[in-house]
Amino acid sequence: MEPENNDVSAQPAGPGGATGSPGSAEAGGTEAGAEAAEGTGPVDAAAPGESPEEAAATLGTIMLAVEELWPESLAEQWDEVGLVAGHPNAPVGRILFAVDPTLEVIEEAVAWGAELLITHHPLLLKGVTSVAANTPKGKAVHRLIESGTALLTVHTNGDSAVGGVSDVLADALGLQDVMPLTPAANGLPEEGIGRVGDLAEVQTLGEFAAKVFGILPSVAGGVRVSGDRDGLVRRVALCGGAGDSLFNEVRASNADVYLTADLRHHPASEAREAAVNDRPYLIDVSHFASEWLWLPAAAEALGNVLGDQGHDVEIRVSTTNSDPWDFILTPG
Repeated sequence: MEPENNDVSAQPAGPGGATGSPGSAEAGGTEAGAEAAEGTGPVDAAAPGESPEEAAATLGTIMLAVEELWPESLAEQWDEVGLVAGHPNAPVGRILFAVDPTLEVIEEAVAWGAELLITHHPLLLKGVTSVAANTPKGKAVHRLIESGTALLTVHTNGDSAVGGVSDVLADALGLQDVMPLTPAANGLPEEGIGRVGDLAEVQTLGEFAAKVFGILPSVAGGVRVSGDRDGLVRRVALCGGAGDSLFNEVRASNADVYLTADLRHHPASEAREAAVNDRPYLIDVSHFASEWLWLPAAAEALGNVLGDQGHDVEIRVSTTNSDPWDFILTPG
């Protein structure tokens, strides 16, 4: 499966209250298919002669909608989320969602005419001493500003929120009675990092791994599995993105299998040594792939909120595959 681009138009609600629904666009070539701004004034104000229902969306308007869906209070303390570049009063008619703010993704946003790029991963998670245009980070910042493209980050707040990265992954796998692995310190009981739940029926590890492979976008790394292919699993713990810091919580959840990304050698080896009755089994997937599934759901959710508010905004999911690996060699 290749990640497909999803176009979502945030259409004003009609007499029946219906809003726009997600569509699909072609995936091309090798590509895989905030807090409210202060002092910006009434960002939803209609222009002279324009009814409130037809008011153009501004970046500030969208920041409020993003905060409603993925509150910044849910972000981990070490994280950097929210507005990175852009003026809150700037009008926004097109929004592109992506996993990473790479130069290729930024060029895709500019080429499409997006006034806003919303990415899961931060551009400036670690401090920099320069944004000179002859550095990768600086080149990205310059391109964003010079093209008039705003950048907004929804990272661990998007992981933790209801309907976030791990929720979407759990739903795609058909998990029931889902709850967080680590409850959020400042959120609802159902919010937090990671998820744990039960399959409707017992499956073998091989069958479950095949299901995981089938729902994720195609990337070079594929799916790596540790455990007995014929072992039975029902209780599943998962964390979209890097999750090898959660093994204590996984063991406490009595999960039969743990699905996450970026499993390093030593944490994975130690987890297998500490396994009870060979559980939890481990499934390691691409970081990019595990988080990409959230993008269409996030685009639809934001489109629904903006549509309910009377804003007509085009929202699209990036077709750029920003997984860093291009091919893999395996025995046999």
